[in-house]
Amino acid sequence: MLHYAVVFFIIAIIAAVFGFGGIAAGAAGIAKILFVLFLVLAVLSFIFGRRK
Repeated sequence: MLHYAVVFFIIAIIAAVFGFGGIAAGAAGIAKILFVLFLVLAVLSFIFGRRK
C-alpha cells in the first residue's frame, strides 16, 4: 500500500511539472489517503502483533 502511495505521489509531481493541475491535485489526494491508511494499518498491526 505504501508503494501505491509513492507511485501516486510521483504521478502528482510529474503532472505538476507539466502543468496538469487537476490531475496533480487528484493524484496527490489519493497519495495522502493511501499513506494515512498505511500508517493506520501499520500501527494496528504493531499493536495487535505484540499481544501474542
